[in-house]
Amino acid sequence: MLHQIHHGTASEKHPLLIAHGLYGSGRNWGVIAKRLSDARKITAVDMRNHGSSPWYDTHSYADMATDLSQVIDGTSHVLGHSMGGKAAMVLALSHPEKVQRLIVADIAPTAYTHTQQPMIDAMRSVDLSTVKKRSDALGQLSDVDAGVAAFLTQSLDIKNQKWTLNLDTLEQEMESIIGFPDIDGQFDGPTLFLTGADSDYVLPEHRTRIKSLFPNAHFAKIRDAGHWLHADKPRDFEAVVRGFLTD
Repeated sequence: MLHQIHHGTASEKHPLLIAHGLYGSGRNWGVIAKRLSDARKITAVDMRNHGSSPWYDTHSYADMATDLSQVIDGTSHVLGHSMGGKAAMVLALSHPEKVQRLIVADIAPTAYTHTQQPMIDAMRSVDLSTVKKRSDALGQLSDVDAGVAAFLTQSLDIKNQKWTLNLDTLEQEMESIIGFPDIDGQFDGPTLFLTGADSDYVLPEHRTRIKSLFPNAHFAKIRDAGHWLHADKPRDFEAVVRGFLTD
């Protein structure tokens, strides 16, 4: 089962499960999860091949949806960002009885043409034998955007001088990760597609496909936020999530 980080305690309100994006971890969501836990129990997971969760030879969205379904006892609200958003969508479509309300953060049920391979290449370029502190790794990632480098090094196990990411499987499965499975069915529950106003991941032409799969879909944007909208505008993100999760 996936590694889980729990915040808050069970209440009359439905719990919330958070699924992070590619190269992330449940730890990345700590601040937002703690703040939201004043109203309900929050569980942030490490997705397979990430963080403290098991490593596998596969990384399909069907696999990830099954992983998430095993974490949910009964029903839960589900929030997923980017890769985690795609996994959350497949979870809702394949196990609708598990999902009360769905929030998809800055991703659409479509295949993208960009690749995340350069980040794998950057991580592999780091000579881990020389890394004694995080700044050592950051120094070797000087050609990478500073914000991206800081994000990547959150997945660095300095003590054991290794990445907590299964880079081999993630590279092998990159086409599946940037894609989206051919899946039928519908999730009729309330669904929010929450995007960053400065992001181009969810476009008007995606709405037909979204509505065919999620007929009760609603759309909202956060101003001055990009793809990592929860990091760019955490308070605004939190406010929208609170407003949508009313039960």
